[in-house]
Amino acid sequence: MKVQRVYAYAPDGAQRSLVAAGVGSVPAGFPSPSQDYSATQIDLQKLLIRDEVSTFIVRVSGDSMEGAGIYDGDELIVDRSIEPRDGHVVIAIVDGEMTVKRLRVTPNGVILQAENATYPDVQVAELSELMIWGVATRCLHHL
Repeated sequence: MKVQRVYAYAPDGAQRSLVAAGVGSVPAGFPSPSQDYSATQIDLQKLLIRDEVSTFIVRVSGDSMEGAGIYDGDELIVDRSIEPRDGHVVIAIVDGEMTVKRLRVTPNGVILQAENATYPDVQVAELSELMIWGVATRCLHHL
């Protein structure tokens, strides 16, 4: 899965306001007739963005991460201030090529793991240049 495009979340320090009128929780099964409409608001900015300055929106292409729920054309919210750890979905740059994979740190080295059985894991060679650009925190999936 490749990174198709990177967008700054708040370019030039511009304020972003993401507030949605809430309806409480919506059942995915049978609706409850006793559930009342809730007039509360949900601040999507607080819910989705931890650090505005370090947050970017990344559009991805390809299907190598479908097992993680990331599909072709989805946008990832990526926080560059998070320290990458084993198991994180990361934006990695390997030898100048940007990709989305699950980070695996093993005694034998770093592996960038695809979440689709048709793609092999990428064992990062000792002499390869690897930079973890950021950690994906959310996937904005199109329905």
